[in-house]
Amino acid sequence: MKHINKSLVAAALAASLLSAPFAMAEKVLRIGHDNKADIMENPAHAFTGVFKNIVETATNGEIKVQVFPSNQLGSAKEHIQMVRDGQLQGTLAPVGPLAGYYPRIGVLDVPFAFKSNAATYEVFDGKFGQTLARDIEGELKDVKVLGFPDTGGFFSITNSKRPIESQKDFKGLRIRTMTLPTHQKIIQSLGAEAYPLAWGEVYSSLQTGVIDGQMNPIPTVSFAKFNEVQGYLTLTNHLFAPYTFMVNKDFYDGLTAEQQAIVSDAVEIALSSNRGLARLIEASNDRGLDGLKAKMKVNALSDGQRQAMRNATQPGLIEYIKETHGEKGTELLELFLAEVDKANQSVYLQ
Repeated sequence: MKHINKSLVAAALAASLLSAPFAMAEKVLRIGHDNKADIMENPAHAFTGVFKNIVETATNGEIKVQVFPSNQLGSAKEHIQMVRDGQLQGTLAPVGPLAGYYPRIGVLDVPFAFKSNAATYEVFDGKFGQTLARDIEGELKDVKVLGFPDTGGFFSITNSKRPIESQKDFKGLRIRTMTLPTHQKIIQSLGAEAYPLAWGEVYSSLQTGVIDGQMNPIPTVSFAKFNEVQGYLTLTNHLFAPYTFMVNKDFYDGLTAEQQAIVSDAVEIALSSNRGLARLIEASNDRGLDGLKAKMKVNALSDGQRQAMRNATQPGLIEYIKETHGEKGTELLELFLAEVDKANQSVYLQ
């Protein structure tokens, strides 16, 4: 992890205050995230851009939202600590960095759990999402969790060797994962070698052959330009790993009831934009699957292939989560599985 120069961060935040007219009369909500400052390029900035617009408009400028993209103020893990310390007021926390503060986020890593993107929305906007939010707040004590934005949809796997159609195709592949034991165990259960690696090293490691492949959602594969260094893309849809949108608890508690309601409404609308952009990128001609197909061979798993991989990975991961996260983790896991099952069986407007 790179180290933050605290004086530079303080100067940047002080400058952001001084640059705003009547800043001292405003409540300023500073949000850090790890993606580019393009509202149409990635789901993270789509979320923060829409959230900013609604909050500033609906509060008539009483709350000013400032967004610091591209890890301007530090890494994703450092953003979380800065929110806890009150140096930032908000961040979109990926599951990897969040696990260092809240290990039970690993409950989400049950492989091949969801049937569709719609099912993920139902689970994270419903009873499980509410329970997870309160559990994170209870563990960290200094944050307020407001929602679970989409990082880009389901994970797919890319590699430079061959199409993946069954478990035997994983043999001999070295696949990059986040530094999460659950992600590593999934890849190992499928028969490949798991290779934890920092995000900033992934492209060059693929390019030089240090690793053979990686796993991420389609929008990430696209904006990271992995199609330049990978020949094969398999739509495994094996994981869904949302951001956790959290804000500093003292900041949130300092808002009026009316301002808190506006922030909540803004999150709900921003989630729709965030999820919509992720689906639009997947379907777009240039950045979605059609664009990736120009340089990569793309294949989707059949129901039978997915079931075989589910059988190979899910029982062991469930047992690992129970053993690792104890009674609280087991209760959260059981609620997650129950809500996923309900969502998978749900039929829209029926």
